Amino acid sequence: MNTLASSVAAPSEASPRDRDRSAIRAWLYTVALVIFALIVVGGATRLTESGLSITEWKPIHGVVPPLSVEEWQEEFDLYRQIPQYQQINRGMSLDEFKTIYWWEWAHRFLARGVGIVFAIPLAFFWLTGRIEPFLKPRLLGILALGALQGGIGWWMVASGLSVRTDVSQYRLAMHLTLACVIFAAIIWVARGLARPRFDAPPSRGSIGVAGLILFLTFVQIYLGGLVAGLNAGLTFNTWPLMDGAWVPSGLLNMQPAWRNFFENVMTVQFVHRVGAYTLFAVVALHAVASLVLAPGTRHAKVAVVLFFLVLAQALIGIVTLLLAVPIGWGLAHQAGGVVVLAMAVVHLRSLKGEYPERAYLAQ
Repeated sequence: MNTLASSVAAPSEASPRDRDRSAIRAWLYTVALVIFALIVVGGATRLTESGLSITEWKPIHGVVPPLSVEEWQEEFDLYRQIPQYQQINRGMSLDEFKTIYWWEWAHRFLARGVGIVFAIPLAFFWLTGRIEPFLKPRLLGILALGALQGGIGWWMVASGLSVRTDVSQYRLAMHLTLACVIFAAIIWVARGLARPRFDAPPSRGSIGVAGLILFLTFVQIYLGGLVAGLNAGLTFNTWPLMDGAWVPSGLLNMQPAWRNFFENVMTVQFVHRVGAYTLFAVVALHAVASLVLAPGTRHAKVAVVLFFLVLAQALIGIVTLLLAVPIGWGLAHQAGGVVVLAMAVVHLRSLKGEYPERAYLAQ
């Protein structure tokens, strides 16, 4: 078995199928990079309160920004009809409006770009027979999630155009989480197309713990969306105590109690803190266990890298909170969360093994 593993892990020449998989993997990583940029720009859109500056959904025509004074004035007039302008930004100049407009336009432009970067190469690889049958439903599923994400994005924006002065935190958290699900799915498939290495997991429980880490990362991202949607990071800007206590009073002031976990600014921030502590503890214990059980293996190395990424993300989060979310630190925190997610996906995918392993063994 070991002889077979070494022979298929390092063939003398790459086969046509290997080259196809390498091309598909490079394409998927490019898509993931564009989605990463999209998520970061989405964070900037939120931090600059720019998300409601474009009040209409124009999937095709919206690619072209205003090109004349009249077109700019038309967009500005539409914005002046919504509650955000009337209650918060009344008196804003056209130049000030252009600033927030460009942020939202860039976010939507990148979103459309992701669709193009994914769909056109997908059609090429599919029509030229480069996509193996087992990959087709996975890639179509990602494409479907992307289409769903576009609809959810507009559904989120629509929540702030009539009654509210900002978007619903429920919808924002869903929009952010789905973007990260798509990002993770692309990384998962791309990493699965790497050449097989036959490096066994350190223990039977390693895969389960890695899966738990990935789940906790998604929970933290969702909670981060709620924090952003409620502007909860602008309150209780102390650490490690919150409102002068380890467990502040007032966590369950709303009725029914479940509303506190989605609408109570204090509770949402507190739960996000507890989620961070939990994720940090699990990742730290996992890294130590990997070093003890399988020192020197790639799994142990990735577990250690993941620990330091979570540590860095925690430190960035603390600084962001203490400084009351300046845009630079806020974007660093959002980007850091996506980097942690990517590494958590890579770690779990590596423990489960790459797609080519079964194909090569079958041959």
